[in-house]
Amino acid sequence: MFMRRILLALLTTITTICYGQLPSVKPSVIGFSANLVDFSTSLPKDNKFDPGFSIMYWKGITKKIDFSIRYNGLFTDYSRSADQNNSTSSGYSNEFEVSLHARPINDNHVVAPFISAGIGIGNYGNRWAPYTPLGGGIQINMMGEGYIFLQANYRASLNKSNLDNNMFYSLGFTQTIGSPKAKPVVKELPPPPVVAVKDRDNDGVPDSLDLCPDIAGLPQFNGCPDTDGDGIPDKDDKCPNQKGIAKYNGCPIPDSDGDGINDEEDKCPNTPGVAKYQGCPIPDRDGDGVNDEEDKCPDIPGDRSNNGCPLVKEEVKKRAEYAAQHLYFATASFKLLSKSFKGLDEVAALMKADPGLKLSVDGYTDNTGKPEKNQVLSENRANSVKKYLTGKGIEESRITATGYGPLRPVADNKTVSGRAKNRRVEFRLEY
Repeated sequence: MFMRRILLALLTTITTICYGQLPSVKPSVIGFSANLVDFSTSLPKDNKFDPGFSIMYWKGITKKIDFSIRYNGLFTDYSRSADQNNSTSSGYSNEFEVSLHARPINDNHVVAPFISAGIGIGNYGNRWAPYTPLGGGIQINMMGEGYIFLQANYRASLNKSNLDNNMFYSLGFTQTIGSPKAKPVVKELPPPPVVAVKDRDNDGVPDSLDLCPDIAGLPQFNGCPDTDGDGIPDKDDKCPNQKGIAKYNGCPIPDSDGDGINDEEDKCPNTPGVAKYQGCPIPDRDGDGVNDEEDKCPDIPGDRSNNGCPLVKEEVKKRAEYAAQHLYFATASFKLLSKSFKGLDEVAALMKADPGLKLSVDGYTDNTGKPEKNQVLSENRANSVKKYLTGKGIEESRITATGYGPLRPVADNKTVSGRAKNRRVEFRLEY
């Protein structure tokens, strides 16, 4: 009893041992086995075993299921037809089997039990009969180079008239086709000796690679610093404390005239200007020292005190004033009297002599009568003067006629003389 327990424990231990370096799915193997067949399971017991042999092919389908094909050669006189005296036996039978084998453990264990089921066919005498092999066995794995199989199958006949149920026993050996290559042994090399790396400025770049070994810098600049962070190392930066660009060796884009517009965008890089004119000064087309934005006469040289326009000469002003003071209209009418023409002709001559001159004609009345009528009368008188001058060849755009009625009196409307002074036309010459 004690020895039986020891043997059972030993078998259990061997069964659980597995080869860790071998595949867990059975490779293709071929082999040979010696067999014994007992046909007496359905006949009177005579303890007769017929010998035979097998040629086998096994292949793993999964880790725990194999597939096999085998040919059995059997030396036997067994034949159901021979028992019935209607045939003779040749003394040799052929059998072919296809089976599946299932294991509870993977193929890479040393010892593994399995169960089998399949289908077979054999000729016995001169008749063929199918059968079903059912059974089990044990396989012994020989380091993946081959297997030893010990099997016992009960073979159930599928044609009772040609074959009896029988027992089949087999001990076989197989060899792996293309044995797995042993893994090369990797030799462990001793660790390389630790070499102390010199880094005087402690910037993480070894002195052998550091272009600035005594100044802490950045790895991307081979150990040199970039103080202004413009991407150009200080050793190549002519302006190391100002962000710049590579085109100017690390310096900003220059502004030669100091107007706040860099030279690359400044059309007048050496003259201070404004952004509106792309770095150039505000233009002065007439060159009078008053820029065009402030010059009310940008195409005529003038005087700064007169917003860039020329100053009307005093003599011209006086002649225009004299002509205005000697304008005469028919009473309560805007019709010019002929004695006004001499003065108006002189004003026309002055304007022709100076094309830049412009004339404002302002008409006024006294306060007698209705204001509405006075307003219309003042406008009509101013327009009469304008019409006369344009008739003398003066462009209409150079003359402005406006009526103010009784507004802006220059004397007291309560007196006759005052009202006479308020009934007037004034000329204003300007550029």
